[in-house]
Amino acid sequence: MKTTQFKLNLPADVKVWLEEEAVRNLRSQGAQVVSCLRAAMSRQETLREGAEK
Repeated sequence: MKTTQFKLNLPADVKVWLEEEAVRNLRSQGAQVVSCLRAAMSRQETLREGAEK
Protein backbone atom coordinates (compact mmCIF):
# COMPACT_ATOMS: atom_id res chain seq x y z
CA MET A 1 0.00 0.00 0.00
CA LYS A 2 1.38 3.37 -0.98
CA THR A 3 1.13 6.07 1.67
CA THR A 4 1.17 9.86 1.54
CA GLN A 5 2.37 12.03 4.39
CA PHE A 6 0.75 15.34 5.32
CA LYS A 7 0.63 17.75 8.23
CA LEU A 8 -2.54 17.77 10.31
CA ASN A 9 -3.41 20.44 12.85
CA LEU A 10 -5.71 19.21 15.60
CA PRO A 11 -7.43 20.97 18.49
CA ALA A 12 -5.74 20.07 21.78
CA ASP A 13 -8.71 18.05 23.06
CA VAL A 14 -8.84 15.97 19.87
CA LYS A 15 -5.10 15.29 20.14
CA VAL A 16 -5.51 14.09 23.73
CA TRP A 17 -8.38 11.83 22.67
CA LEU A 18 -6.31 10.47 19.79
CA GLU A 19 -3.38 9.71 22.08
CA GLU A 20 -5.64 7.92 24.58
CA GLU A 21 -7.46 5.89 21.93
CA ALA A 22 -4.21 4.88 20.27
CA VAL A 23 -2.85 3.58 23.58
CA ARG A 24 -6.13 1.82 24.38
CA ASN A 25 -6.16 0.13 20.97
CA LEU A 26 -2.42 -0.67 20.94
CA ARG A 27 -1.87 1.43 17.80
CA SER A 28 0.31 4.31 16.79
CA GLN A 29 -1.51 7.62 16.55
CA GLY A 30 -1.20 7.48 12.77
CA ALA A 31 -2.72 4.01 12.67
CA GLN A 32 -5.54 5.20 14.93
CA VAL A 33 -6.33 8.07 12.54
CA VAL A 34 -6.39 5.63 9.61
CA SER A 35 -8.65 3.24 11.54
CA CYS A 36 -11.11 6.04 12.34
CA LEU A 37 -11.13 7.28 8.76
CA ARG A 38 -11.67 3.78 7.36
CA ALA A 39 -14.57 3.24 9.79
CA ALA A 40 -16.13 6.53 8.64
CA MET A 41 -15.64 5.50 5.01
CA SER A 42 -17.39 2.19 5.68
CA ARG A 43 -20.34 3.88 7.44
CA GLN A 44 -20.70 6.34 4.57
CA GLU A 45 -20.66 3.55 1.98
CA THR A 46 -23.31 1.64 3.96
CA LEU A 47 -25.52 4.74 4.09
CA ARG A 48 -25.11 5.32 0.36
CA GLU A 49 -26.00 1.73 -0.44
CA GLY A 50 -29.11 2.01 1.73
CA ALA A 51 -30.18 5.22 0.01
CA GLU A 52 -29.90 3.61 -3.42
CA LYS A 53 -32.49 0.93 -2.58
